[in-house]
Amino acid sequence: MDLDERNNQTSISRRDFLKLIGTGAAALAIAGCDNQQIQTQISAKPTVAIARATDYDRASLQKQITELLDNIGGLDDIIRPGDSVALKVNLTGGTYYQPFPGVDPIESYVTHPEVARVLGERLLDASAGEIFIIEAQSDLDSFDRWGYVEVADALGATLVDLNNPDPYDDFAEIPVGDGWLIYKHLLLNQLLKEVDVFVSVSKMKCHYSVGVTHTMKNLVGLTPVQHYRTSPEHFWRSALHGDEDGHKRLARVIMDLNRARPVHLGLVDGIKAAEGGEVPRGSFKPVKPGLMIAGKNAVATDAVATALMGFDPSIEYPNAPFLHGENYLNLASDLALGTNKLDDIEVVGAVLDDVRFQFAPSTEQSFDNHTIRVM
Repeated sequence: MDLDERNNQTSISRRDFLKLIGTGAAALAIAGCDNQQIQTQISAKPTVAIARATDYDRASLQKQITELLDNIGGLDDIIRPGDSVALKVNLTGGTYYQPFPGVDPIESYVTHPEVARVLGERLLDASAGEIFIIEAQSDLDSFDRWGYVEVADALGATLVDLNNPDPYDDFAEIPVGDGWLIYKHLLLNQLLKEVDVFVSVSKMKCHYSVGVTHTMKNLVGLTPVQHYRTSPEHFWRSALHGDEDGHKRLARVIMDLNRARPVHLGLVDGIKAAEGGEVPRGSFKPVKPGLMIAGKNAVATDAVATALMGFDPSIEYPNAPFLHGENYLNLASDLALGTNKLDDIEVVGAVLDDVRFQFAPSTEQSFDNHTIRVM
């Protein structure tokens, strides 16, 4: 089934959606309240928490994620009783890439469903209302194949494929605001305008074009593929990468996305991850750092995650890991979205220098050997 056929499929009806989220919440826009709340979060020294986690055992995750959230001050400042919450997971690639031999995608380049499940439980404990698990899927069965149908059932959550406008008639043009870099508006599912709380649940990985992919880069998966590609044959968002000035474009697109839809909470799954690339190709190799990171400022969260990978989060292109594209964290800092200077971040929980795990940067896109490094 191609993307245009998939775009015509309805994952949830408008009537059911309004029943779940409530017509009052549907009137909430991002621009006013959300941006003010995000500015409040970045005005003080941001706190980012690190936790050691060796596996995806549910009981262990419940303990570690609870401690992470407690260490960043809990959720009371971002969730009010009954708030709707969107969990943006990273299900990149779909069936277009063969899984790494002997390694499950959820243990190398896809957000592990148990992480999303336990985080969803904590959000419900904090009095969240409806939870939406969202992603612009690379294929129709990614949610099912990687365990998210079961997670949604357990949480009473709704799965939303962002390649579709459903339950609306069309996508919304969401403004980036003053100082936009590539896109003045972004065409996105209207749920992203209306949800009260937005959470990015990413996988710790290297990335060929922008060096690393964590909380902020995860938002590329908000965009409907069919509207952000330069050719109908492309299954990837080729328009976001560009050809001319390719080393600059994607980093700037990430900035526009994060201003159009600011993140309230970032959780990075680095228990089992991938160095050398974002999907199984080229210099990609699975690794087991045994880490999770959480923060309420996306820039600071990604800066700490990048440092845990053994890289300087403020280094300039073309230095590792930013060998092929600009350091989006420097752009974010310049735009006053947050700081990527470690001295300006309060790092709590595990000691960064004690748990740092050196990643190899992404250096090529042809297939490589298959080995796994363990901390």
